[in-house]
Formats: sequence, structure tokens, C-alpha cells
Amino acid sequence: MFDIQEIRSQFTILNREVNGKPLVYLDNAATSQKPDSVLKIWNEYYTQLNANVHRGIHTLSQLATEEMELSRRKIQKFINAEHDFEVIFTKGTTEGLNLIAYILTQKLKKDDEIIISYLEHHSNIVPWQLLCERTGAKLRVIPIDENGILQLDYLDEFLSEKTKIVSVNQVSNALGIVNPIEEIIAKTREKSDAYIVIDGAQSAPHFEIDVQKMDCDFFVFSGHKMYAPMGTGILYGKQSILEELPPFHGGGEMIATCSFDGTTYAGLPFKYEAGTPNVGGNIALGAAVDFIEKTGRQNIQNHENALLEYAQRQLLELENIKIYGEKAKRTGVVSFNLEGTGISSDVGMILDKMGIAVRTGHHCTQPIMDFFNIAGTVRASFAVYNTFEEIDLLVEGVKKAQRMLS
Repeated sequence: MFDIQEIRSQFTILNREVNGKPLVYLDNAATSQKPDSVLKIWNEYYTQLNANVHRGIHTLSQLATEEMELSRRKIQKFINAEHDFEVIFTKGTTEGLNLIAYILTQKLKKDDEIIISYLEHHSNIVPWQLLCERTGAKLRVIPIDENGILQLDYLDEFLSEKTKIVSVNQVSNALGIVNPIEEIIAKTREKSDAYIVIDGAQSAPHFEIDVQKMDCDFFVFSGHKMYAPMGTGILYGKQSILEELPPFHGGGEMIATCSFDGTTYAGLPFKYEAGTPNVGGNIALGAAVDFIEKTGRQNIQNHENALLEYAQRQLLELENIKIYGEKAKRTGVVSFNLEGTGISSDVGMILDKMGIAVRTGHHCTQPIMDFFNIAGTVRASFAVYNTFEEIDLLVEGVKKAQRMLS
């Protein structure tokens, strides 16, 4: 049974008030709240196990190592990676994408091409621009239509022997649009030998991920958007590719031998995990996976899709509401503006006074905003603990904003 009240009872922060009103937290695409079970594991690490990993023979170090490696195996299963050493701990999606862009530098030369899309977060744009600056490669961008849907005819046109990297998100953080990843990967495999990178920051929290079935070369996501602490994330890479490519950071943990005459590198995953990791956060990320699995990924997906459908239906009953990506397949996000009634931040501030947390602005996706000729949107984004009653409060808040700003 899916019991929303039982789920909400696991999130202590949902009991607090903001501006004298019960908290309605609808900013989950930015970061999700953390269940008590995850916070308990994080706290237990620092109060019971605090030690560095992989380096000590003493008991605490051994126990901390066991717990972090157990978390790695949980994540391997969560994304269905073939090997646990294909799972690299990072600080989050942004670091994962920058890592990939850096280690692929040697694979590109002048006039090679990198394909991304108009729907990307800045973290899936800027690292590739920097790679182009380093190598002389060129960036090509799949456009969108008025509904925010990728125009894949352009992908067919762009793909060639010059294509070395295709990097797209599975779900748009700004609009919630679910991209046809399977089709994109199939087209790429048919026409080029490009590395395929998938940004899963907004998909991993919402539905099942299978990197082997997907057949991507890299998959990145953040822990803090899926009920885990901030500063945690995962880079998945195929074994054969990660073994061939160079390290990202140099330092402790990532070496096999080190001397002034030269250094040899450790095997996977440690080759890409230089320095002391976020041990407590990484262990808590495994606990977040446990929470998701216990709740049921299909339950989460069904509930969030129902919330999205209800929110869109209720908002469209109001006058002068523009929902971006309204006709596209979406998950977890409704991104909208009040037409003719001011900027998105004004709406956000009014909602905040009512205890309702939404995100306003460009959502680190300025090209999308430029396409729609707007400065930003109001973005309400959902998690498993949100309710239909909270959406009713959101709609009432939007009505109040309309009255105040008209």
C-alpha cells in the first residue's frame, strides 16, 4: 500500500512552518528533503564510525570502508551497472560532467564535433564549451519546438564521423520534459562512434534507470536530488572506457605506485576518486537508495505523475497561465508564468509568504529562456512526499499573486 501520510512522517522537516504557515516544499528539482532514515545513517557515521576509508587497518577505518563499499554496490544495483567498480563517487552531476569532459580531451581534435541539446542545464553546456576551447572542436545544438520537444531530425543531420560526443539530459530540469534517450542513443550508435553521455540528475529520483539496457557510455546524477545529502553524486562509466582514459584529479588513493620518476594509477574505481571522499555522504546515499527501493520506484513514479497531471489541470483552469512544455511528455515539474502580471520572482516571493517554496528564474538554463523570450519561470517540482492538498495551496497562492500583481 502507498501511504502518503506514512511517507511524510519520515521527513521531520515537513513539520516545520515558514512565515507562520505549514511548509509546502515544491522545489525538489533543486534539492529534495531527506528522510530521517538517511539523516540517521549520516549521523551514525560521524558519531560511531568516523575514519578515513581504504587506508587504515584499525577497526573504524575497516568498518567505514565496508559501509561505503556496500553503498557502492547498492548504487550499482540501483542503476543496473555490470560492475560495482564502474560506479564512481563524485560531488554531484556537475563534477561528473566536468570529469568526463576533461578525460575526453585527448580524444578530440580540431573540427571534431560535440552534440548537445537546447534543453541542457548549464553544467551540460559549459564543460563542453571549455572542451571545445581546449581542442578546437565545435559544438552543435539540437533545437526544440514551441512545446520544448527536441527536433531529432537535426540529430540525424548533425551525426557524422566528426561526431565524438553526444551529451543530453534524460529529463529537463527547467521544464520536466522526458527526452527520448533510447532513440537518441540508437541514432548515435548507427551513425557514429561517439561517446554517449546522459545527464540523469532529474531522472534518477523519478523512475527506474538501467544503464546496460540504455547502452550509454557515461551516466551521471546527484544524490541531493534523490533524498541523499548534498555533495554526493555518481558517475557511471563503462569499464573498458574508464580503464583507457586518464585520471581527473591527482593525489592520494588514485595511485598504484608513486615516485619522483613517475606514477602508476590505481584500478577502478579508485583511479577517479583522488583524496578523502565524502564518506558519510556516500554511505547516506546508499541509505537514500534503500528508501527509494522500499517506497517502490513504480509507486514514486505513479504518485508524481498524478501530482503533475493534477497540478497542470488546476493551473490551466486559471486565466492567463502559460505552462511551458505543456504538450510534451514530462515528469516531476510544472514550469509556468502569469502572463502580463510581472516577473517570476514576484510570484515566488508571494508564495513564500504563504509557506510555499518554489523556484523562480532561469533555472541554470538560459538558452531555454532565450528561446521562449522570457527571463524565467515559476517552477513547482514534486517528490514522493508531496500531496494534492499542497497543490491546492499552490493554486490558491497563484490566484493571490494574480490579484496582487494585476
